[in-house]
Amino acid sequence: MARASREQTDKNREAIEQASSRLFRERGLNGVSVAELMAGAGLTHGGFYGHFSSKDALAAQACKRAFEESTARWERRMDKAGDDPNAMLANLVEPYLTPAHCANPGVGCAAAALAVDVAREPADKPVRQAYLEGFKAMTEDMAKTVDSDDPQVRHDEALVRMALLVGALTLARATASDPISDEMLSAVRTRLLGSTA
Repeated sequence: MARASREQTDKNREAIEQASSRLFRERGLNGVSVAELMAGAGLTHGGFYGHFSSKDALAAQACKRAFEESTARWERRMDKAGDDPNAMLANLVEPYLTPAHCANPGVGCAAAALAVDVAREPADKPVRQAYLEGFKAMTEDMAKTVDSDDPQVRHDEALVRMALLVGALTLARATASDPISDEMLSAVRTRLLGSTA
């Protein structure tokens, strides 16, 4: 049997990364098996180790990809606001703190979807570093929404805003069957945008 072409191998790896990025966000790092990840990519389980050395290696790559998607989405939203920090913040917060985002973790923010799982991973797992790098990139973007000339003020406020966003979304998902879920999204949205609305 002929070996897959390099182009096909690259397409298969891309499909595995894409499916894994979605499935890990939907079901957690330990909530999906290698066989399910491969099936999500439309491939058989046997081909996994031709692309990745371990599930841990794939988790790190999928985490990196999920953050790249989140960062790209944020940067597009910020670009639409021009140079106005308040408009940039509104363009990030308004679509983030919604019931639709809450209900769709597989295509949503990596920081919220993966936080709890990554926190449970040992410090030496590669997914921890991928998460940290992605979170820092999103925090740097958030700092651009802070109207201050002081870099420390921008950084500190960006951390507060990230904690509010990620925390609110995480808790809203955990309480999704109760009205408090939507109330939380609304309250944090008002808190963050109250002075900019």
